[in-house]
Amino acid sequence: MDQSIDPREAALQLLPAPYSLALRLREAGVSDEVICEYLEVEPEGLAALLEVAEAKLAAARKNG
Repeated sequence: MDQSIDPREAALQLLPAPYSLALRLREAGVSDEVICEYLEVEPEGLAALLEVAEAKLAAARKNG
């Protein structure tokens, strides 16, 4: 992996696209409503999706 890439960015690139995108959109300040619409997720499921995404990111950073 390219050493010039930020470790967080490198880990984000390892995640499945929906998880990476959810985290990137949230970090950019996009509203939950828009994130749900873009990812085709029900609002009730967004918190769980973000929780899984954060866990996957933490694992990727630990293993990466």
